[in-house]
Amino acid sequence: MLLTIGVLLAVSTTATLGIPLAGSPTVRLDNAIVTGLGAGSVSKFLGIPFAQPPKGDRRFRLPVAVPPYEGTLSATKYGPACPQQTPSADSGSPTVDVAGSPLSPDQIDGALKISRLQATDALESDEDCLSINVIKPAANISTQVLLPVLVWIYGGAFEFGDTVSYDDTGVRLVKRSLELGQPLIYVSMNYRVSAWGFLPGAEVKKAGLGNLGLHDQREALLWVQKYIGAFGGDKTKVTLWGQSAGAISVSLHMLTNGGITNGLFRGGFMQSGAPIPIGDISDGQKYYDALVADTGCSKTIDTLECLRGVSSDALQAAVDKSPNVLSYQSLSLAWVPRADGVFLADNPLKLVQEGKVADIPFVTGNVDDEGTAFAFSSLNVTNDAQFREYIKTNFLPKAPDSELAPLWSAYPDVPRAGSPFGTGLLWDIGQYKRIAAFQGDSVFQAPRRFFLQQRSGKQKTWSYLSKRSKYFPLALVGSSHGSDLKIDLLDDNIVRFTSTLNPNNGTGVVWPQYTPASPQLLTFPTTIFGSPSITLDNYRADGLKLLAQLGLKYPN
Repeated sequence: MLLTIGVLLAVSTTATLGIPLAGSPTVRLDNAIVTGLGAGSVSKFLGIPFAQPPKGDRRFRLPVAVPPYEGTLSATKYGPACPQQTPSADSGSPTVDVAGSPLSPDQIDGALKISRLQATDALESDEDCLSINVIKPAANISTQVLLPVLVWIYGGAFEFGDTVSYDDTGVRLVKRSLELGQPLIYVSMNYRVSAWGFLPGAEVKKAGLGNLGLHDQREALLWVQKYIGAFGGDKTKVTLWGQSAGAISVSLHMLTNGGITNGLFRGGFMQSGAPIPIGDISDGQKYYDALVADTGCSKTIDTLECLRGVSSDALQAAVDKSPNVLSYQSLSLAWVPRADGVFLADNPLKLVQEGKVADIPFVTGNVDDEGTAFAFSSLNVTNDAQFREYIKTNFLPKAPDSELAPLWSAYPDVPRAGSPFGTGLLWDIGQYKRIAAFQGDSVFQAPRRFFLQQRSGKQKTWSYLSKRSKYFPLALVGSSHGSDLKIDLLDDNIVRFTSTLNPNNGTGVVWPQYTPASPQLLTFPTTIFGSPSITLDNYRADGLKLLAQLGLKYPN
């Protein structure tokens, strides 16, 4: 029997109960009155459950929408995050020996923290985590029309992430939209990550239960279609926005269902993320088998059902033993979206090549040094032979040596060619700059350029490159992954794009569309006071082309 929301609230930690203040904003959802928080020029409605708790027998199953809302619901606090994989530099990998390196372990740890790769300390988490948040102009901000909607999807390597960490982002963007005279509504959702959301294996494929984290996101988008009108939002004007794994998620929503959006969104804005080369879900069998073994489920007939009955603590401990983004294998992730025949019919690069892409305007761009923050875990790779073995083993195990040979020339053992790009002989630490260049290009730069080359001229596209923060706060990582998000670089462009499907902000340099004849980038220079310029997207042409070709043929 389905429980009403009133009963769910009594036993759920996702819906947070509080004492509403007089004059607090309210909305009506179904037969419920939902009370939020007033915060000056904005109103917040937080921690609203959009799917039933994915725990117990619902663990490792598709999300199920909540029944119609009943009674009263206090939406005054963010719900708990979904369970997080704990990043650890030695989890599932050889111990990294930094002896003799110019960097101490403490300095490396500091660099990782600066790059925002570590999960928030003391973050509240629970398997009952599928909640959604709405931040909107306050009730006293009148408008004659429904407002466009910006849906944020957080990053975190598909291993960790939450919505509460981006509260200031949502508030800032809504306030900025008011200042620009183009008010919008900001929505964010929790979705399952790591093994809880991206369990691979033949058993998972047979059950049709792959990519659960993406299904969670999709369920949240269905909630937006059903309920955003109650908040003053226009369900026909939804833009998806994400960074890193969130941006990759946006691109994968553009590829599912043969590219048919069913009206769920009309635009995409992707910061450091595009369709990535990923193979069949069965390719991750070793991670499923290890999880089964570490939870004591190996001898059961139905191992997937056994995993549903494992205690949360035991499952958490087993997941934390698996490789993560800070492990030796770095961006060769264990828990990642894979082609499952349901959400993703094939390798995303092939789907792009076949034109199975949502026909919507989109923006996708990169920072200059995407890979630097991920290369610290492999500082014990110190020579050319070890570099080749590291890349072959972790990123391209299916590719024959003959097809890898050009890669070594495209990414030579030359510090000046490595990342942080443009820093000459600085940071010549073993193979650090070389690995950083390879990882940044293979996971972020090459997929972006391939995506644009395939789709520009067929739909409206824009792209950018940020060299901001090249020498601050830590020159070792350069314009590192996430730096464009940290300095609010694109706020005005995001607001304009959500409102008009054009990222130009009406002032300064005109941001041209990316076309086959003129693949132009809005490029932000290294100095914070420098104005952006228009440059051609032709850097490292041979390397990025080769990586796209290898990703098409040999997805990992």
